Amino acid sequence: MTAPDVVVARLTEALGERVDTSDAARHAARADKSGHSSAGPALAVVNARSVADVQETLRIATATGTPVVTRGAGTGLAGAANTGPGEIALCVRAMDRILEIRPDDLLAVVEPGILNADLNDALAREGLWWAPDPASRSISTVGGNIATGAGGLLCAKYGVVRDAVLGLQVVLADGRLLSLGHRSVKGVTGYDLTSLMIGSEGTLGVVVQATLKLRRLVAGDVCTLTAVFADVRAAAAGSAAVTASGIQPAVMELMDAASLAAVHDLLGLDSPLAGAAQLTIQTDGPAAVAEAESISRVLRERGAAVVVSGDPAEGERLLGVRRAMHPAMERLGTTLIEDVSVPRSALPAMFDEIARIERAYGIVIPTVAHAGDGNLHPNFVFDGPDVPDTIWAAAAELFHAALRLGGTLTGEHGIGVLKRRWLGEELGDDQWELQRRIKQVFDPAGILNPGKVFTP
Repeated sequence: MTAPDVVVARLTEALGERVDTSDAARHAARADKSGHSSAGPALAVVNARSVADVQETLRIATATGTPVVTRGAGTGLAGAANTGPGEIALCVRAMDRILEIRPDDLLAVVEPGILNADLNDALAREGLWWAPDPASRSISTVGGNIATGAGGLLCAKYGVVRDAVLGLQVVLADGRLLSLGHRSVKGVTGYDLTSLMIGSEGTLGVVVQATLKLRRLVAGDVCTLTAVFADVRAAAAGSAAVTASGIQPAVMELMDAASLAAVHDLLGLDSPLAGAAQLTIQTDGPAAVAEAESISRVLRERGAAVVVSGDPAEGERLLGVRRAMHPAMERLGTTLIEDVSVPRSALPAMFDEIARIERAYGIVIPTVAHAGDGNLHPNFVFDGPDVPDTIWAAAAELFHAALRLGGTLTGEHGIGVLKRRWLGEELGDDQWELQRRIKQVFDPAGILNPGKVFTP
């Protein structure tokens, strides 16, 4: 491996002021929003502004055997973008242009650094939107959404990132540029490498451009309802009943008692009823009012106190309570924000498992869920920068419970460094080895995000 000072010199010669070696930049690249940090600061931060910048960085990295970690806004929750000693942080946040919007083809071509919310603000002027809607949409990039395979509040009805990407331009570890996918609605030529890249967490290549599948803005009404239940299991059973009824809300979010209390405290709202859990549900389109009335009946039959609003501003305020979950947790201490998914009918059983783990370890695990698709976010709160062994033990039991119920370790945050030790348990030996071999095909020198997803 080439000496670090030589690597930095080569980067600086090629890229000039785009290479930042300040202590502040190198330390900032150590961490994301997961609460986990690398062992030390990055070698350097390259603030790429073009595809050529990305290609040149990777050519130098390959020639010198230097690891590269791609970063966007740093809002990930699995440690996948954390950059450590001897590693180049390749930041694509400044590549934030909208290159093309085609209303007639319902597509847009964008650079990876554009924020999700900024993209949708621009699309709205054309009567369009990009459906993926993570809670972090105001601060997370489209490239980061693609790297993690993000979901969000609207995914039960409108799909996740994987459903909303037509094609990608990707720079490989050696600097070659690939154009994957297509601009047409259909396309089955060869293997689907576009889908392979989505959720690959920077281990296969660097996304430098994305062709996105758009939707027209939904015409009709928006209705938002809140349903308060005596406890979280009743709320989970209520959400499962809504799904079983055949009604498809746009949003169906669940907050348990601990998470609801923390958010109310953060926002200065009246304290919720002790032990109460809440569903926040939104319907849209021409049938929104009728669907909201039907959902209300389903939930009232299961003991919920339901309030319905047809005011869009009130609806956004109610959803804002759910979106405030992460800031509310940050006020309580260091938070390990987890991300398991189970079949929707198994949500009540998964909350039973969370309650069992809370009793066994003497802890509280504030939990929210995208109840419309069975994706739960249990939060483990602790003091200090490092996750205590007892918290990891409790998290391991939670992961195993999700797998027993037919679920998965991660629905949208990814594996990163935080879950890599359990990946083999879900995949099995044969699939785990096959995926390692795929990584080697794309990155034979092993310089792209080493140590992430797969155990070293």
